[in-house]
Amino acid sequence: MSPGEPRRVSLATIAIEWGRIGVTGFGGPPAHIGLLRRLCVEREGWLSAREFEDGIAATGLLPGPASTQLAIYCAWRLRGPAGALVGALCFIGPGLLVILGLSALFLEAHPPLPVVGAAAGAGAAVPAVALSSAASLVPASRRRAGDAGGWRWGCYLAAGAVAAIGACGVTEALRRSRQRRSRRRPHWSVLALTSAVGTAGGGGLLALAWVAFKVGALSYGGGFVIIPLMQHDAVVTYRWMTDSQFLGAVALGQLTPGPVVLTVAVVGYAAAGLAGGFLAAFVGFTPSIAFILFGAPHFGQLRASATVQGFLDGAGPAAIGGIAGAAVPLGLALGHAWQVAVLALAAAWLLVARQCGGWPRRTGGVAAMPMTRRD
Repeated sequence: MSPGEPRRVSLATIAIEWGRIGVTGFGGPPAHIGLLRRLCVEREGWLSAREFEDGIAATGLLPGPASTQLAIYCAWRLRGPAGALVGALCFIGPGLLVILGLSALFLEAHPPLPVVGAAAGAGAAVPAVALSSAASLVPASRRRAGDAGGWRWGCYLAAGAVAAIGACGVTEALRRSRQRRSRRRPHWSVLALTSAVGTAGGGGLLALAWVAFKVGALSYGGGFVIIPLMQHDAVVTYRWMTDSQFLGAVALGQLTPGPVVLTVAVVGYAAAGLAGGFLAAFVGFTPSIAFILFGAPHFGQLRASATVQGFLDGAGPAAIGGIAGAAVPLGLALGHAWQVAVLALAAAWLLVARQCGGWPRRTGGVAAMPMTRRD
């Protein structure tokens, strides 16, 4: 792929259009990609269909939130580094402000009961969403492996699932061990206060920055893959949140516009208030911006590399397994019987929707694009 010279689209236009997508982009990566395609290819003709498909394939090589990186990449193609920065800010900003506002309600000392109930109900459906996300990636990944590589594909898939489930087992074992050592678990707000001032027990802002960096720079396979590790850090290691609060945070990441990686902003808010939320978001999304600014001119070489393609052959199915395995710790965090019923209903609804082909029609055929992962 040869990027060529950026188009001279004004920064004001990029700010308006990428901000509009940031506000209306509910529904995750398929919705984001569909909106970007309609804007850049179909409506304005800024990019050809081939250029856009190349952008999807190129950003699929990178760790981090894929649709966010695609949005940044498209803005880079239109106005270079300045366009990439403006596009990133306007695409991520609306969802970040919304999720921080909801965090202020959800994580206060005595949150309104309707907010708690809504978060608990939405959180109960998240494990089903994770499984559905993994299932949507299986056909394309299996075709990529071919008949000869089917057994290796299965091994990579199982390895990814086992790794995620193993993280879940470690999380639960450590949680129970700490409960035995302490009769009463400190309230999350006390722990957040100590974290904000940087005490060793709470982990401090450096610990928060490290957790956010892992989410943004090391999460190949998308946001769901990093959830078990993020849950371990937030709930067990630093005790910024309880299990139910973390599940609610993942639900907020699903219900707001933007990628599920915005969950890290809720974790940051629980750790150190509003400043922690902005810090976590800044650190979490900075790698995506850096990947585009410094890597976009070399995407052609990356895609042509046999080493990179070999990496994708193994990492792709492992990421799918990791996404499916992430459903385990999320399901174990459910604390009420009615939430299990909600989970079962959500799983049934998602299964019916997939069998009926509802989502591909609503997203304008985006589901058929050659994507290898989801946010």
